[in-house]
Amino acid sequence: MSGFLLVLCLALWHQGGTAGPDPPGCSSPDAVRAAEEALEQINQDRTSGYILSLNRLYDVSHTPQQERGGSVYTLTIDVMETKCHITSKKAWKQCQVKGIGDVPVYGECQVSVFVDTQVKLQSYSCALREVPATAVVDVCPDCPTAENLNDPIVVETANLSLQRFNEESLLANYFTLENITKASSQWVVWPSYFVEFTIVETVCSKKVDPIELSSCPTMNCQFAHRGFCLGTHVALEEEFEARNPVGKKGNSFKNHKPVEVKCEIYEPQAAVTEKVAHATAGSGHPELHDHNHTHLHAHEHVHSNSPSPAASKPQSPIGTVVNLPPPLRYAPMGSSCPGPRRHNLHLDKLKL
Repeated sequence: MSGFLLVLCLALWHQGGTAGPDPPGCSSPDAVRAAEEALEQINQDRTSGYILSLNRLYDVSHTPQQERGGSVYTLTIDVMETKCHITSKKAWKQCQVKGIGDVPVYGECQVSVFVDTQVKLQSYSCALREVPATAVVDVCPDCPTAENLNDPIVVETANLSLQRFNEESLLANYFTLENITKASSQWVVWPSYFVEFTIVETVCSKKVDPIELSSCPTMNCQFAHRGFCLGTHVALEEEFEARNPVGKKGNSFKNHKPVEVKCEIYEPQAAVTEKVAHATAGSGHPELHDHNHTHLHAHEHVHSNSPSPAASKPQSPIGTVVNLPPPLRYAPMGSSCPGPRRHNLHLDKLKL
């Protein structure tokens, strides 16, 4: 009998000695931290689209790498688009997720990160899609629905909005349309069109009235300001009329259809870096390059056809973001997975 107890004790001791801690699951603070910081780096890596927000951690696996002093996490995270454009460079936690009335976009990202004292993004692949108009109308019959970005009325709404911005802003130079990024429409009393678009600074000062916007080349240097705009146009009973998106300073909208626009202009990173360098190095900056990069003042440095040595070479993204329909989802393997959702658009049919 004593021999049997001895064998049993040795077996239990051996089992207890080799058992390691449970691998991190979706409720693990380490896994949640890895997902949050990975998404921040994904947004920083991207050059187009909207900033993504974490909805939930769907699945996680964890592979210790003792020789590197850390672990590799493979994450599946559910994401939702925010109202912040990538151009803003804002942190995703500062951005509001698009609601049911904003043509919401959702998706999932497959992410690999290495974690030691820091979270280091290794690769990512995200698939996004708009919430179908039928799903929006089922929940909110009066909410705006998506429009084709190439529709003439959408393009014209963007041009009218940009014209109004150029006429009313206090910025030194004209801005030109870069990309239309989102469009939707809604019918209440009159049809209303909503556009979101990016703009870029031109070399044309407002001291001169340009005849055509095409005569104003964009400021092709690292100090060019960029912006993100929201434009609204209410089409009254008159036929939609095309207008020059720059126009002249004396133009007034009182005889035209209601147009509203709101733009955020972003300070270029090169200007921020140079301001820091000026503050550190003092006043040893050549007079020829008298940069003044505040939004309400002139952009005075000299432009040349050769690239500035201060301009950093753009790096290729380390991952992809594509538009794809929902994939067939496997059951999560990680413990306590999937994690809780952070956002709920009450679109139960889509199981966001």
